[in-house]
Amino acid sequence: MTYTPPSSFTTRPTLTGTFGMSASTHWLATATAQAVLERGGNAFDASVAAAFVLHVVEPHLNGPGGDLVGIFQPVDAATPTVLMGQGPAPAGATIEHYLAEGLELVPGAGGLAAAVPGAVDAWLLLLRDHGTWELADVLAYAIGYARDGHPLVAGAAATIARVAELFRDDWTTSAALWMPDGEVPTAGRIVRNPAYADVLDSLVHASCAVRDDGPVGRAARIDAARTQWRTGIVAHEASTFLARPHRHSGGGMHAAVITPDDFATFEAGYEAPVMREFRGHTIAKAGAWTQGPALLQTLGMLEPLDDHLLDPSQEAGAHTILEAQKLAYADRDAWFGDADVDLDALLDDGYLAERRALIGEIASAEFRPGSLAGRTPFRPPLRTSYDAPAVGTGEPTVAKTGETRGDTCHLDVIDRWGNIVSATPSGGWLQSSPTIPALGFCLGTRLQMTWLEPGHASSLVPGRRPRTTLTPTLVLQGGVPAFAIGSPGGDQQDQWQLLALLRIIVGGYTPQQAIDAPALHTSALPESFWPRTWTPAGAVVENRLGEDVITGLERRGHVVTRAGDWALGRVSAAGRSAEGVLWAAANPRGMQGYAAGR
Repeated sequence: MTYTPPSSFTTRPTLTGTFGMSASTHWLATATAQAVLERGGNAFDASVAAAFVLHVVEPHLNGPGGDLVGIFQPVDAATPTVLMGQGPAPAGATIEHYLAEGLELVPGAGGLAAAVPGAVDAWLLLLRDHGTWELADVLAYAIGYARDGHPLVAGAAATIARVAELFRDDWTTSAALWMPDGEVPTAGRIVRNPAYADVLDSLVHASCAVRDDGPVGRAARIDAARTQWRTGIVAHEASTFLARPHRHSGGGMHAAVITPDDFATFEAGYEAPVMREFRGHTIAKAGAWTQGPALLQTLGMLEPLDDHLLDPSQEAGAHTILEAQKLAYADRDAWFGDADVDLDALLDDGYLAERRALIGEIASAEFRPGSLAGRTPFRPPLRTSYDAPAVGTGEPTVAKTGETRGDTCHLDVIDRWGNIVSATPSGGWLQSSPTIPALGFCLGTRLQMTWLEPGHASSLVPGRRPRTTLTPTLVLQGGVPAFAIGSPGGDQQDQWQLLALLRIIVGGYTPQQAIDAPALHTSALPESFWPRTWTPAGAVVENRLGEDVITGLERRGHVVTRAGDWALGRVSAAGRSAEGVLWAAANPRGMQGYAAGR
């Protein structure tokens, strides 16, 4: 059987050029990145400028109180590097404390779910070490949008509408910022955030204290801003404000445990990637403190199979992909975390062959992690329901009590010199916890991805990073970066990227064809977001997969949810062809993501 050919229709072209390319989940961030490239900045300058704009224009998808995972490769480097912007659990975030608060899960909304914010320090670190611009110039775009205003996107307006009652009744500081006249803002309304503009100005002012005009002075200026972020108004205002009891998901009133010392002791950093070969390409991911290695496991299980079994548009391929992902994500939930994870064993060809052999003709409804060297895998609580408000299957998925599943943003940039960046910032959503009035933003909720059952790599432990869903990708050929790719989507991020990778690498699709093609994902996994339920044999599909494929999956035992024609996936990508042509492509779903370049 042959691979399904791509549709002759695409929502927009795969952009090509030779100067520089940018793609992201919001057109203003893409335009910002491209503007930096046009003014002589490199991909790192452009990415950082775009990222701070994303804090402003996609506040329902990420914020300065959130976190970040990036992967990049400078033109003069031999291998990719992971940018680690995931802060740890505060010192007071113990299992005992949360159980004493009457909780059996870390809340999905509220200050108790806040890890130490990591995104801002990570972006500043990347700018210091690999960028060329001064901090004031990079932040000028975000400061302008925050102070002068920008049109509110429809997704943000819809998110505010979902949590309006919570804002009015409990999180009144959030209502003051996002509903200043007491009403839900309409899409397109100009919104401003002067408090956050002031925070960014304070970083610029801190940097100006260093007078040396050379590269040493530039690095010192950025470090001064990093110190200001970690020890200044942000740390103290956030800690003091969230120490007051406030409403959390589930309805309880709790005080946060984060302190200024938690802010001061965290620094972003760099790590080596985890890499695996697939059909002549090297796929580079972050480590097991993310879900990234699960994508490598899935690719390892799929690689030796016939091409039609790697085709999401055929029944057999869709079934095989779903079943392989279930096995990989069972391993994720059993073994991954910020601990000593035996990735060599989990990515071993023999082990993956054993896992591949478990894929049958009928959908599995079991949670089936593998065993490593006789060790018993962790089995998280497998709840099919929880006493929680209903949420949807698409994006954004926000309940009226504030908890959010799968809301994130993404950017990819490649410049004319060959520097390339893929980054997925998230957390600190406007609906995560009450807005800190002096800052104009709230803290994130990444700790909801930890368990209150002790002894596991993903158990809640002070100083340990929660196992994040953020998972950008860098693809290399012959050791040279070919493209950067990523997607929002919580547990679906790598699932949607997998479809694009298979269609590009195996099916020969252009990037835009692969991004536009119909998507699906498994929901047969314990979700990373509160209330952490799962759907045995669950699969979510776009209707465009076609009735034959969808009913075929149902015959095989998949519990299928039809999400609509254009509902799943927000992948973007940028890269360079073997001939040296730069390209970029972006997701049309939600009419928000765009690519640009020349």
